[in-house]
This record gives sequence, structure tokens and C-alpha cells, in this order.
Amino acid sequence: MRAQMTRRGFLAASAVAGAGLMAGRIEAAPFQTKLQKAMIAKPTEKILREHKEAGFDGLETSDWNVSPDDAEQARKRAEQLGMKIHSVLFGWANFNHEDKLAADLANVEKALKATAAYGASALLLVPCRVGGMAIPEAWEFDIEFDERTGHVTRVVAGDNAKYRAYIEAQNHATDVSRRAVEKLIPTAEKTGVIIALENVWNNLWVKPALFAHFVKSFNNRWVQTYFDIGNHVKYAPAEEWIRALGKTIVKFHVKDFKLNPDGHGGKFVHPRDGSVNWPLVREEIEKIGYNGFLTIEDGGLPLKEFSHRLDLIIAGK
Repeated sequence: MRAQMTRRGFLAASAVAGAGLMAGRIEAAPFQTKLQKAMIAKPTEKILREHKEAGFDGLETSDWNVSPDDAEQARKRAEQLGMKIHSVLFGWANFNHEDKLAADLANVEKALKATAAYGASALLLVPCRVGGMAIPEAWEFDIEFDERTGHVTRVVAGDNAKYRAYIEAQNHATDVSRRAVEKLIPTAEKTGVIIALENVWNNLWVKPALFAHFVKSFNNRWVQTYFDIGNHVKYAPAEEWIRALGKTIVKFHVKDFKLNPDGHGGKFVHPRDGSVNWPLVREEIEKIGYNGFLTIEDGGLPLKEFSHRLDLIIAGK
């Protein structure tokens, strides 16, 4: 009887597996977190339909400079198709430039109001960037910083004299960015939109512990993290960033980066074609309890192929 039941179980399991393969399904690992798929695109009816048909759940838009009425109309178009505009990309601000600060604060406030009208939950904001001075290569960084102020005390091991101007620019950017974002918190609270900070290749906060310290220093529910999985591979593995940033992460961008054989530099590639350990990343996403969108920031492949690659990532493959 035991042998007969075992054989039945085997046949039943084989049939289920076969049916799954026949249907082209990707069997998901037993994850508790629920992830949705998106890309960055303009939310016209045509584009929304195309993404819906390719298997996406929503879009992120970079159209922040719109009136609340226009954003509201886009939200309605999306909802009629069962789609969601889940976030808005503002991008770089210039909070470390006094002559541009007031204008950029006003623009971010406008963007927060548009984000609310879109029905989106977060606005991606890069506070500022620095350059024009000697900066270590990605693999040279060995940062130490003051836990109280967030100020960097060194950026490489040994003599830091070469990088003195960079250290000063980093610390200035940290201070002025904190003050600027604090001024935006009342608008974020009023609109119900999270300011999701990102440090996309702006030469600032380039290591997980440092960026996590900056975001957490606000100690405010309206200031969190937008983490790009591929952007930071040249500084540290994606899983290390996710562990450090933890529950401050409210959105993920998906791209990939292929490191050179020596680990020094590399190039962007399509998701799952590079150096990101996607199964491990999926496990870390599970550990922080993230439920929400994965948004591909990439182009050059058919929409259905991008959708399929996200399916694999979501399944932990």
C-alpha cells in the first residue's frame, strides 16, 4: 500500500510539474513578500495598454512638472486599465548650490503635489552631486565617518591629503542636503508622499553604511530610500546595500552591472546579464519585508522579455 501511494504521489507531482512547464509558468519560491512589476514610461493610454499586455502592473513616470489636474487624469487612465502609477522620478536637485537651492526646493514641492495627484506613494530625489576634484576610484574607497554628524573623516586608507577637497564637498553636501530635505518634510506629510532618496552615481554616500546613516538620520517616516540594485554594484554587492538600508527602502529600481574580471569598473547590462546575484537579492528583499514594485530602468529589449526577466527575479531565480 505504501509503495502504491508513493507511486500515485509521484505521478501526481509529475503531472503538476508537467502542466506548469506546458503552461510556461515560473514556479515561485515560497516567499511571503509580494512584488509587482513596472517600468519607467510616459503614462499615455497607448503606453499603459502596451505595458499591461506585456504583464506589468504599473509604471513610474518622470513627468513631475505637470499640474495636479493633468496628473489626476493620468491616474484615472491607469486605473481604468487596472494599472498604477506608483512613483515619480524627480532626479537630481542642486541643494549644495546656494544659487539654485530656492528654485529646486520649489520644484520638488511641485513634484510632491503632482506625485500625490498621480496616486503614487513616493518621489525619487537625488539631493545633489559633486565633482570637479580628485575622487577615489570605486574600488579604492575605505570610508570612515562620524556617527554623530555623518561627516566623512577619510575616504581611502592611508594619506587622504589628495582627497581633502572631496571630503569637504561631501560633508558640505551632507549638511545642506539634510537641511533642504527637512524643509520639504511638511509638504511630504501634507501630500502623503514619501521623499525617497537615491544616491545615483553622484559621488556621495557611496558605501552602504554611509548612505544608510544619512537616510536614517532624518528619523522621519516621510524620508526613506529609493534603492537602485544595479547602480551601486561597482561600490559594493547589492545584497550589502539592502542589508544596510533595510526597511528604509520603499522602492527598487532594477538594472544590472557587469564588473570587469578584476572587479574594477564595468558596464551596465540588462537585468540578469551582469554581476548581481539575483537569487540572493530576492532573499534579502524577503528579509526586509518589502512588498511593492520592482521598476526596470532599462531599454533595448521587448517589453515581454523585460516582464519575463522580472518574473524570474521575483521567483528567486
